[in-house]
Amino acid sequence: PQVCWLAPEQTAGKQKPYMYTQGQAVLNRSFFPCFDTPSVKFTYSATVKVPEGFTAVMSATSWEKQKDNTFIFKMSQPIPSYLIALVVGDIVSADVGPRSRVWAEPCLIEAAKKEYDGVIEEFLVVGEKLFGPYVWGRYDILFMPPSFPFGGMENPCLTFVTPCLLAGDRSLVDVIIHEISHSWFGNLVTNASWGEFWLNEGFTMYAQRRISTEVYGLPYTCLEAATGRALLRQHMDATGEDHPLNKLRVVIEPGRGFLRGFCLFLGINPDDTYNETPYEKGYCFVSYLAHLVGDQSKFDAFLQAYVNRFKFQSITADDTLAFFLEYFPELKKKGVDSIPGFEFDRWLNTPGWPPYLPDLSPGQQLMKPAEELAELWAADSLNMETIEAVDITGWRTYQLVYFLDQVLQKSPLPEGNVERLSKMYPKISKAQNAELRLRWCHIILKNNLEAEYSKVKDFLHSQGKQKYTLPLYRAMWGGSEATRALAMETFSATAPQLHVNVQNYVKKILGLQ
Repeated sequence: PQVCWLAPEQTAGKQKPYMYTQGQAVLNRSFFPCFDTPSVKFTYSATVKVPEGFTAVMSATSWEKQKDNTFIFKMSQPIPSYLIALVVGDIVSADVGPRSRVWAEPCLIEAAKKEYDGVIEEFLVVGEKLFGPYVWGRYDILFMPPSFPFGGMENPCLTFVTPCLLAGDRSLVDVIIHEISHSWFGNLVTNASWGEFWLNEGFTMYAQRRISTEVYGLPYTCLEAATGRALLRQHMDATGEDHPLNKLRVVIEPGRGFLRGFCLFLGINPDDTYNETPYEKGYCFVSYLAHLVGDQSKFDAFLQAYVNRFKFQSITADDTLAFFLEYFPELKKKGVDSIPGFEFDRWLNTPGWPPYLPDLSPGQQLMKPAEELAELWAADSLNMETIEAVDITGWRTYQLVYFLDQVLQKSPLPEGNVERLSKMYPKISKAQNAELRLRWCHIILKNNLEAEYSKVKDFLHSQGKQKYTLPLYRAMWGGSEATRALAMETFSATAPQLHVNVQNYVKKILGLQ
């Protein structure tokens, strides 16, 4: 299940086959013999021979091409098994910074270079200032074929990302900050068990938002964090707050796990094991620790000391929290680990909504105008004078996303409003940005805007990311006869280009299994 073989029609160029590996969480055992647990770290080397006209790349600190199309790779830093990755395809590269290049199929390389030139170094420099040296040498990005089902995979030295990040106007470059943040949290300091995945993802969300605050400012970062909080709310409403997966420490009982698809099946539906809790509830817990310290620069210094203390190790939440109390003896003396309602034990072991939420009110200056504009568009008779007075040309991605989420909540809108909104804002209705396209497609479906159904079809033809594809099929299948027909028609046309897991999930939604 770990090695994905793509037919030419599943690639961007549609000319040559492609293969890639995806090790997280416990799949690299099907690729090479290993201790397939994040608690064991090792260095590795590999010799890969590929056919003429193909290139191999791996998550390694050094690589060289020898005769006979043979590539030699070495990873000199110890890493857990899930971070070893290999790609073989018709791929080329272009430099975008002093220690970064982009890799992609030839038909995407110009777009990738244009989008990321000079960008990665800025994020790396801020990361180093906050969390200490970047130890992996290079930071390269590989734009995967459109059928790649994930947003990104933080393989060291070579992050895999969805081509959906190529919006054409740099409006999604900040997504890479999350993967860059894993260079310290996850790849350098690693959760020793998948039951404490929040140690990787909660700290990475916090680090991502620290870098984003330095680069884009606090209001924008708070707005992005508010969209994350909304996703957590959605997830917990769907599963019920007391679902066992809504804890930070998930009990993975030994002896009950067996491999299925991309997940460990734990008597729980594997489709549900990957969710927002370790990311957003984890972020809230790290924010709570920062709140206890009460001084951002002191907490930043703690994060640097934490990375330095545990680098190249795999640790548990108990190690993290013991180090926190050791680093701040005055907090230990105050007994901050057992404040009623906020006990560390409760954070880890009780499912449900986070006991503490960081203050996102600085984001209000961006949220309020978006809320007011959505309100105007939901009115029975449109006040065009007031609407035209609002200039959205300067709004960045997450402000537009927030606006569209508000419009979607108010949908279906009074008749004719969505058509007018579409005409008024080509920046939205004709966007190449995948986050905007996703939401515009949802608005089209919720408002039965048949004239624009082709946009839904085009978006699903253009990419196969699971996070975009499945919600749209759910929306179509839960809608009218016309949207159900659209779902069937689109799936029969696009199925061959989707990842096999995504194909199976869609079949389940459409009742084809």
